[in-house]
Amino acid sequence: MTVLVVGAGTMGRWIGETLATPIAFADADPDVAATAADAVTDARTAPLDPTHPDAGPGEYAAVCVAVPMTAAADVIAAQASRARDAVVDVAGEMIGPVSAMREHAPDRERLSLHPLFAPANAPGTIAAVHDAPGPVTDALRESLTAAGNDVFDTTIAEHDDAMESVQAATHAAILAWRLAATDVREEFHTPLSRELADLATHVTGQEPRVYADIATRYDAGRDALADAATEIADADRERFLELFDDARDQTQ
Repeated sequence: MTVLVVGAGTMGRWIGETLATPIAFADADPDVAATAADAVTDARTAPLDPTHPDAGPGEYAAVCVAVPMTAAADVIAAQASRARDAVVDVAGEMIGPVSAMREHAPDRERLSLHPLFAPANAPGTIAAVHDAPGPVTDALRESLTAAGNDVFDTTIAEHDDAMESVQAATHAAILAWRLAATDVREEFHTPLSRELADLATHVTGQEPRVYADIATRYDAGRDALADAATEIADADRERFLELFDDARDQTQ
């Protein structure tokens, strides 16, 4: 079966490389699609416009949308009709893409995936909402597992709630530490500050747009972090000890 991957950036190329099936890449920038196709075995390019004479109606067993989360729902709406059997996304949030798939692909298999790692760190853990399972999405999922990934099932609500903490609050905490901390000689670093400095270097070396999309989508996580930081900053000694105990209890 052939999978049409819409979005030939870093994540699109990763999914194209990982799925054990022929791939066609479509992208708003044809040169990006061509570069991805050249880099992936058994891959080619396809027009982005579904109405193009060479769009291949009925040719693709699945359409996999690999675009930023801010664009995923609109792209699914535009591209879902090109899928013969299944629609999949790797956008990084669940409610928007799954809702769009339900609306625009009600009679097709539907699978929403969130790789919880940068492609450079693959394989890793992948959250999955198998909204309408079937043989095609099962086969794609098996390809991901065969490549060494740990695919686990979740729900839309559980996933999106978790991202408030594990992504938005975490990223904000690391960036806030980097902005608040002054540069010191390497010898002054403690094990904890060294780890934070390394994390800050890692985060700030990534694509800022991706982090901005996450921060905007999961702003409640940033708000929770800001509230906690304010409480710690305003605490007297006794209140600080209470907050420390609260944090320790949550780690047990």
